[in-house]
Amino acid sequence: MQNTRVILARRPEDTATPDCFELVTESLSALGPDQIRVAVEYVSVDAGTRTMLRGEGFHQQVPMGGTVLAGGVGRIVESNLTDWPTGTAVAGGLGVQQYADLSSAQLQAIQQLPATNLPLQTYLGALGPSTGITAWIGINQVAKPQAGEIFVVSAAAGAVGSVAGQLAKLAGATVIGIAGGTRKADYLTETLGFDAAIDYKSEDLSERLSQLAPNGVDVFFDNVGGHVLDAVLDQIAIRGRVIICGAVSQYNNMDQVTGPSMYLRLAERQATMEGFAFFHFPEQIPVAATALEKLINSGQLTMPEEILEGIDQYPRALEFMFSGGNLGN
Repeated sequence: MQNTRVILARRPEDTATPDCFELVTESLSALGPDQIRVAVEYVSVDAGTRTMLRGEGFHQQVPMGGTVLAGGVGRIVESNLTDWPTGTAVAGGLGVQQYADLSSAQLQAIQQLPATNLPLQTYLGALGPSTGITAWIGINQVAKPQAGEIFVVSAAAGAVGSVAGQLAKLAGATVIGIAGGTRKADYLTETLGFDAAIDYKSEDLSERLSQLAPNGVDVFFDNVGGHVLDAVLDQIAIRGRVIICGAVSQYNNMDQVTGPSMYLRLAERQATMEGFAFFHFPEQIPVAATALEKLINSGQLTMPEEILEGIDQYPRALEFMFSGGNLGN
């Protein structure tokens, strides 16, 4: 059998363009006594991947020549473990490749999760750890939006933001999404049911925020950072809450991260800022999966998807995401 994988050919200096990667094809070796071979069907294209290409940082790093790290789903095609038979659908850190040889400790059998009747890619989207589960934990354990509050989310048409906004809406908040382009803004209001959307590419963000939230923003769920964070900080309400989930605007230059220049609004308005990641709440991950499954099956939660076919499309998909071309996962 042959395996094709996407490797890191050079470290990006700015945007991770397709020339930073190479496709290599090689023969697969025999499985070890405790290994499982998975045929990868889908991999997730995440903004956080950019922080793994630097060579150093908080997240696990991709070595030069190494397979690009990514969460994936697939099915077992060969196994030396009787408890993990062929045909089993699994999720885990499969990497950007056609086949992944891993131990059972690195995998989760999808049949063991609450949702057994959903497409495999759902476990990278609405039920993905870095996507839907992150959004659920951020909303229910950190942001805790209340009925009647003004809730603003950045990168609102993305994999995390789209779910976070829907969950805040279900909690009774008035939801305003910040996204780039009329396609995304229309999707937020017409399909996902957001109360309003701000197209930062064609509208003045600060002006629109002051119009839509004249009494200030009660909760800001931030996935972008930079000038977007500053604009919302300037509009934060008394005792407002700022939740830092990500900072996609900063990932291309982590050596010179632009901090918020409007942070004094936190003191002036007795507001708070708190960061989180889903793995800070391990006990909540299965709770989130069960809750999200129910919302999906009841039709209360939608996860938009953009799927590019073929392992060779991954470099283009990563660039596509950073250029703002994707909806959802």
